[in-house]
Amino acid sequence: MKKLNVEFQELPYAVEEAMNRLRINIKFCGKNTKKILITSSMPNEGKSSIAINLWKMLAEAGFPTVLVDVDLRKSVIKERHHINDTEKLQDLGYYLSGQAEIEDVVYETQVENAYIVPCMNLLENPSALLEDARFAEILDKLAETYRYVIIDSPPLGSVADAAQIASLCDGAVLVVRAGETSRNLIKQSFQQLSQVGCTLLGVILNRVETAGRAYKKYYGKYGKYYKQYGYGEYGRYGQEAASSKDK
Repeated sequence: MKKLNVEFQELPYAVEEAMNRLRINIKFCGKNTKKILITSSMPNEGKSSIAINLWKMLAEAGFPTVLVDVDLRKSVIKERHHINDTEKLQDLGYYLSGQAEIEDVVYETQVENAYIVPCMNLLENPSALLEDARFAEILDKLAETYRYVIIDSPPLGSVADAAQIASLCDGAVLVVRAGETSRNLIKQSFQQLSQVGCTLLGVILNRVETAGRAYKKYYGKYGKYYKQYGYGEYGRYGQEAASSKDK
Protein backbone atom coordinates (compact mmCIF):
# COMPACT_ATOMS: atom_id res chain seq x y z
CA MET A 1 0.00 0.00 0.00
CA LYS A 2 1.24 3.49 -0.88
CA LYS A 3 2.00 5.91 1.93
CA LEU A 4 1.25 9.58 2.57
CA ASN A 5 2.69 11.87 5.22
CA VAL A 6 0.04 13.95 6.97
CA GLU A 7 1.12 16.79 9.25
CA PHE A 8 -0.91 17.15 12.44
CA GLN A 9 -1.22 20.24 14.59
CA GLU A 10 -0.26 19.74 18.21
CA LEU A 11 -3.34 20.15 20.38
CA PRO A 12 -3.45 22.00 23.71
CA TYR A 13 -4.19 19.74 26.64
CA ALA A 14 -7.80 20.89 27.04
CA VAL A 15 -8.53 20.32 23.37
CA GLU A 16 -6.97 16.87 23.44
CA GLU A 17 -9.15 15.94 26.41
CA ALA A 18 -12.27 17.19 24.62
CA MET A 19 -11.39 15.16 21.53
CA ASN A 20 -10.77 12.11 23.70
CA ARG A 21 -14.28 12.45 25.10
CA LEU A 22 -15.59 12.56 21.56
CA ARG A 23 -13.59 9.43 20.69
CA ILE A 24 -15.04 7.61 23.70
CA ASN A 25 -18.58 8.68 22.85
CA ILE A 26 -18.10 7.40 19.30
CA LYS A 27 -16.90 4.08 20.71
CA PHE A 28 -20.11 3.71 22.71
CA CYS A 29 -22.29 4.21 19.63
CA GLY A 30 -22.05 0.47 19.02
CA LYS A 31 -20.27 -1.99 16.79
CA ASN A 32 -22.64 -1.40 13.87
CA THR A 33 -21.81 2.30 13.73
CA LYS A 34 -18.86 2.31 11.35
CA LYS A 35 -19.45 4.91 8.63
CA ILE A 36 -19.53 8.21 10.52
CA LEU A 37 -20.22 11.52 8.82
CA ILE A 38 -18.70 14.71 10.22
CA THR A 39 -20.61 17.68 8.83
CA SER A 40 -21.94 21.13 9.67
CA SER A 41 -24.78 23.42 8.68
CA MET A 42 -22.58 26.01 6.98
CA PRO A 43 -18.89 26.63 6.17
CA ASN A 44 -16.29 27.71 8.74
CA GLU A 45 -17.67 25.76 11.69
CA GLY A 46 -14.58 23.57 12.27
CA LYS A 47 -15.80 20.21 10.93
CA SER A 48 -12.63 19.30 9.03
CA SER A 49 -10.41 19.95 12.04
CA ILE A 50 -12.63 17.79 14.21
CA ALA A 51 -12.81 15.03 11.58
CA ILE A 52 -9.06 14.74 11.16
CA ASN A 53 -8.30 14.81 14.89
CA LEU A 54 -11.00 12.24 15.64
CA TRP A 55 -9.55 10.02 12.88
CA LYS A 56 -6.06 10.28 14.35
CA MET A 57 -7.18 9.58 17.92
CA LEU A 58 -9.25 6.55 16.97
CA ALA A 59 -6.22 5.16 15.13
CA GLU A 60 -3.90 5.85 18.05
CA ALA A 61 -6.37 4.03 20.33
CA GLY A 62 -5.81 0.91 18.24
CA PHE A 63 -8.81 1.05 15.90
CA PRO A 64 -7.97 0.75 12.18
CA THR A 65 -9.60 3.92 10.87
CA VAL A 66 -9.81 5.48 7.43
CA LEU A 67 -10.57 9.13 6.72
CA VAL A 68 -12.46 9.78 3.48
CA ASP A 69 -12.27 13.38 2.30
CA VAL A 70 -15.53 13.87 0.40
CA ASP A 71 -15.56 17.67 0.49
CA LEU A 72 -14.75 17.53 -3.20
CA ARG A 73 -15.64 21.15 -3.94
CA LYS A 74 -13.74 22.97 -1.18
CA SER A 75 -11.55 20.53 0.74
CA VAL A 76 -8.96 22.16 3.00
CA ILE A 77 -7.26 19.02 4.30
CA LYS A 78 -4.61 18.78 1.56
CA GLU A 79 -3.40 22.34 2.09
CA ARG A 80 -3.78 22.53 5.86
CA HIS A 81 -2.03 19.23 6.56
CA HIS A 82 0.57 19.57 3.79
CA ILE A 83 -0.26 16.43 1.82
CA ASN A 84 2.21 16.40 -1.05
CA ASP A 85 0.88 15.52 -4.51
CA THR A 86 4.01 16.03 -6.60
CA GLU A 87 3.66 12.47 -7.85
CA LYS A 88 0.08 13.11 -9.06
CA LEU A 89 -1.49 10.86 -6.48
CA GLN A 90 -4.73 9.14 -7.33
CA ASP A 91 -7.53 10.31 -5.09
CA LEU A 92 -11.25 9.77 -4.50
CA GLY A 93 -12.11 11.59 -7.72
CA TYR A 94 -10.04 9.10 -9.72
CA TYR A 95 -11.98 6.23 -8.18
CA LEU A 96 -15.41 7.81 -8.65
CA SER A 97 -14.69 8.55 -12.31
CA GLY A 98 -13.57 4.96 -12.95
CA GLN A 99 -9.88 5.77 -13.44
CA ALA A 100 -8.72 3.86 -10.35
CA GLU A 101 -9.81 1.08 -8.01
CA ILE A 102 -10.27 1.18 -4.25
CA GLU A 103 -6.81 -0.18 -3.49
CA ASP A 104 -5.30 2.62 -5.61
CA VAL A 105 -6.80 5.46 -3.58
CA VAL A 106 -6.34 4.23 0.03
CA TYR A 107 -3.04 5.33 1.59
CA GLU A 108 -1.21 4.46 4.77
CA THR A 109 0.05 7.32 6.91
CA GLN A 110 2.86 7.66 9.42
CA VAL A 111 0.31 7.05 12.19
CA GLU A 112 -0.29 3.36 12.82
CA ASN A 113 -3.86 2.29 11.98
CA ALA A 114 -4.59 5.63 10.26
CA TYR A 115 -5.45 5.41 6.56
CA ILE A 116 -6.76 8.06 4.20
CA VAL A 117 -8.66 8.41 0.94
CA PRO A 118 -7.62 11.97 0.04
CA CYS A 119 -9.12 14.67 -2.12
CA MET A 120 -6.20 16.07 -4.12
CA ASN A 121 -8.15 17.69 -6.96
CA LEU A 122 -11.23 19.83 -6.39
CA LEU A 123 -14.27 19.31 -8.61
CA GLU A 124 -16.80 21.95 -9.68
CA ASN A 125 -19.80 19.61 -9.74
CA PRO A 126 -19.24 16.22 -8.08
CA SER A 127 -22.93 15.51 -7.46
CA ALA A 128 -23.30 12.99 -10.28
CA LEU A 129 -20.20 11.10 -9.10
CA LEU A 130 -21.50 10.94 -5.53
CA GLU A 131 -24.84 9.58 -6.74
CA ASP A 132 -23.11 6.81 -8.68
CA ALA A 133 -23.08 3.29 -7.23
CA ARG A 134 -19.26 3.42 -7.03
CA PHE A 135 -19.42 5.85 -4.12
CA ALA A 136 -21.69 3.62 -2.04
CA GLU A 137 -19.46 0.70 -2.96
CA ILE A 138 -16.25 2.29 -1.68
CA LEU A 139 -17.85 3.22 1.66
CA ASP A 140 -19.19 -0.31 2.11
CA LYS A 141 -15.85 -1.90 1.19
CA LEU A 142 -13.96 0.38 3.57
CA ALA A 143 -16.42 -0.46 6.37
CA GLU A 144 -15.65 -4.14 5.83
CA THR A 145 -11.90 -3.52 6.14
CA TYR A 146 -11.63 -0.84 8.83
CA ARG A 147 -13.30 -0.43 12.22
CA TYR A 148 -14.23 3.18 11.52
CA VAL A 149 -14.75 5.17 8.34
CA ILE A 150 -14.67 8.91 9.16
CA ILE A 151 -16.21 10.95 6.36
CA ASP A 152 -15.58 14.69 6.01
CA SER A 153 -18.39 16.11 3.88
CA PRO A 154 -19.52 19.53 2.66
CA PRO A 155 -21.88 21.52 4.91
CA LEU A 156 -25.50 20.44 4.79
CA GLY A 157 -26.72 23.96 4.10
CA SER A 158 -24.41 24.66 1.17
CA VAL A 159 -25.02 21.96 -1.44
CA ALA A 160 -27.02 18.77 -1.83
CA ASP A 161 -23.86 16.64 -1.70
CA ALA A 162 -23.88 16.30 2.10
CA ALA A 163 -27.41 14.88 2.24
CA GLN A 164 -26.52 12.32 -0.44
CA ILE A 165 -23.42 11.30 1.52
CA ALA A 166 -25.40 11.14 4.78
CA SER A 167 -27.86 8.69 3.24
CA LEU A 168 -25.03 6.16 2.98
CA CYS A 169 -23.69 6.58 6.52
CA ASP A 170 -24.49 4.86 9.81
CA GLY A 171 -24.61 8.12 11.71
CA ALA A 172 -23.62 11.78 11.68
CA VAL A 173 -21.98 14.24 14.03
CA LEU A 174 -23.06 17.83 13.42
CA VAL A 175 -20.54 20.58 14.19
CA VAL A 176 -22.10 23.91 15.21
CA ARG A 177 -20.24 27.17 15.66
CA ALA A 178 -21.38 29.00 18.79
CA GLY A 179 -22.97 32.36 18.19
CA GLU A 180 -22.93 31.98 14.41
CA THR A 181 -25.27 29.16 13.39
CA SER A 182 -28.95 30.01 13.79
CA ARG A 183 -31.44 27.70 15.46
CA ASN A 184 -33.44 27.51 12.24
CA LEU A 185 -30.40 26.36 10.29
CA ILE A 186 -29.58 23.75 12.92
CA LYS A 187 -33.18 22.54 12.83
CA GLN A 188 -33.00 22.27 9.04
CA SER A 189 -29.82 20.18 9.35
CA PHE A 190 -31.55 17.83 11.80
CA GLN A 191 -34.43 17.48 9.37
CA GLN A 192 -32.14 16.79 6.42
CA LEU A 193 -30.40 14.00 8.28
CA SER A 194 -33.71 12.53 9.38
CA GLN A 195 -35.15 12.66 5.86
CA VAL A 196 -32.30 10.59 4.43
CA GLY A 197 -32.38 8.10 7.30
CA CYS A 198 -29.07 9.09 8.89
CA THR A 199 -28.96 8.83 12.68
CA LEU A 200 -27.82 11.95 14.51
CA LEU A 201 -25.11 10.67 16.86
CA GLY A 202 -24.59 14.03 18.52
CA VAL A 203 -23.74 17.69 18.12
CA ILE A 204 -20.46 19.45 18.85
CA LEU A 205 -20.79 23.08 19.91
CA ASN A 206 -17.53 24.56 18.67
CA ARG A 207 -15.75 27.82 19.58
CA VAL A 208 -17.87 28.38 22.67
CA GLU A 209 -16.95 30.28 25.78
CA THR A 210 -17.94 27.87 28.53
CA ALA A 211 -17.78 30.45 31.31
CA GLY A 212 -21.43 31.27 31.81
CA ARG A 213 -24.56 29.76 30.34
CA ALA A 214 -25.38 32.09 27.49
CA TYR A 215 -25.00 29.33 24.92
CA LYS A 216 -27.75 27.29 26.60
CA LYS A 217 -30.15 30.22 26.31
CA TYR A 218 -29.10 30.85 22.71
CA TYR A 219 -29.80 27.29 21.59
CA GLY A 220 -32.96 26.80 23.64
CA LYS A 221 -34.52 23.35 23.29
CA TYR A 222 -31.49 22.03 21.38
CA GLY A 223 -29.36 22.50 24.49
CA LYS A 224 -29.86 18.86 25.51
CA TYR A 225 -27.68 17.76 22.60
CA TYR A 226 -24.93 20.22 23.44
CA LYS A 227 -25.04 19.31 27.11
CA GLN A 228 -24.64 15.65 26.26
CA TYR A 229 -21.65 16.16 24.01
CA GLY A 230 -20.37 19.51 25.40
CA TYR A 231 -16.94 20.07 23.92
CA GLY A 232 -16.35 23.45 25.49
CA GLU A 233 -12.58 23.04 25.65
CA TYR A 234 -12.48 22.42 21.92
CA GLY A 235 -14.55 25.54 21.48
CA ARG A 236 -12.01 27.71 23.29
CA TYR A 237 -9.21 26.27 21.19
CA GLY A 238 -11.16 27.11 18.06
CA GLN A 239 -11.35 30.76 19.04
CA GLU A 240 -7.73 31.08 20.02
CA ALA A 241 -5.89 29.01 17.45
CA ALA A 242 -8.05 27.78 14.60
CA SER A 243 -7.82 29.41 11.20
CA SER A 244 -10.71 31.56 10.05
CA LYS A 245 -10.89 29.19 7.09
CA ASP A 246 -11.78 26.22 9.29
CA LYS A 247 -14.55 24.12 7.81
